[in-house]
Amino acid sequence: MTKTKKPEFRPNEYVVYPAHGVGQIISIEEQEIAGIPLELFVISFEKDKMTLRVPTNKAVEIGMRGLSSPDVVSQAMKTLKGKAKVKRAMWSRRAQEYEQKINSGDLIAIAEVVRDLHRSDDQREQSYSERQLYEAALERLTREVAAVSGSDEVDAAKQVDEVLVSRAA
Repeated sequence: MTKTKKPEFRPNEYVVYPAHGVGQIISIEEQEIAGIPLELFVISFEKDKMTLRVPTNKAVEIGMRGLSSPDVVSQAMKTLKGKAKVKRAMWSRRAQEYEQKINSGDLIAIAEVVRDLHRSDDQREQSYSERQLYEAALERLTREVAAVSGSDEVDAAKQVDEVLVSRAA
């Protein structure tokens, strides 16, 4: 069995965990689980008041990554400007696809979900499940944009909102 290469994540660094979004590594600790010593990243998700422990040798395998580069963020913003691509499949199938994109941790895929589910004021009302998915994707997107740009989430939300509103105009 070969050991997977350890990722170069360090304490106090922000990372993206696919299922939870942006978190900060608090520390790297040793713990014995079922008699096996394990090295774990301790990741704090401040907004969710949650702490997650991820084995260091599994971090890359599960899709944990560093923050996106500013290039990827601007590409995500470009994606938001595009025309919404809504498939004519049943809502349950589309909802599943959106959920997968949100949990992929891929910023561009998350931006696609925000773009496709965004409604301007003059469009029809969203269903509850549509709104839930939209808000989850929007939150993930704004958190990462804020972390990359070093601003707070309010500024990032304004930035994303401006792009969405300019698209509708």
